[in-house]
Amino acid sequence: MSLAVTNQYAKALLAVVSTPGATLGAEQALEQLGAIQALIQGCPELRLALLSPAIGVAAKTKVIERLGGMLGLHPLMRNFVKVVTSHRRIPLLGSIRLAFQSQLDEQIGIVRAEVTSARALNKERQTALEAKLAGRIERKSLRCAYAVDEGLLGGLTVKIGSQMLDGSVRGRLESLRRRLVG
Repeated sequence: MSLAVTNQYAKALLAVVSTPGATLGAEQALEQLGAIQALIQGCPELRLALLSPAIGVAAKTKVIERLGGMLGLHPLMRNFVKVVTSHRRIPLLGSIRLAFQSQLDEQIGIVRAEVTSARALNKERQTALEAKLAGRIERKSLRCAYAVDEGLLGGLTVKIGSQMLDGSVRGRLESLRRRLVG
């Protein structure tokens, strides 16, 4: 159920910021959503206050207004966070942000890839890898996020959406083991 709820909130926010004449852009909304989420996660007292049923919606709204002013949140984003808070969905804020980013990426034609390698890749290798991966996706722009996992021994893994490409030494050894056992 929480996946459906997060998708609904993300869809609603994307619809509002995508309307012609919207005063808050989608990228700005994503950035501001991340800022408020980081603040709430980084401050346990604030998180508890926003989650507490003992604290009324009016008090929570005042807190959000103050925080919004301090963070420079757009009024539209402040209202969005107020709605999320009043419906007791603050624990889903991070998931809502991820769903919003995913829906925004789909809308503007961006595909995200998570690349994990045994060692950090230099710019040349990143560029070559991105060129190869771009050939696998049709008419979309590719954005890669890079991470290092020393447990891979060598090679790399790439996750694009739900598709996993395993070119790691560990993955190849596991594949070889399965073939030998089978």
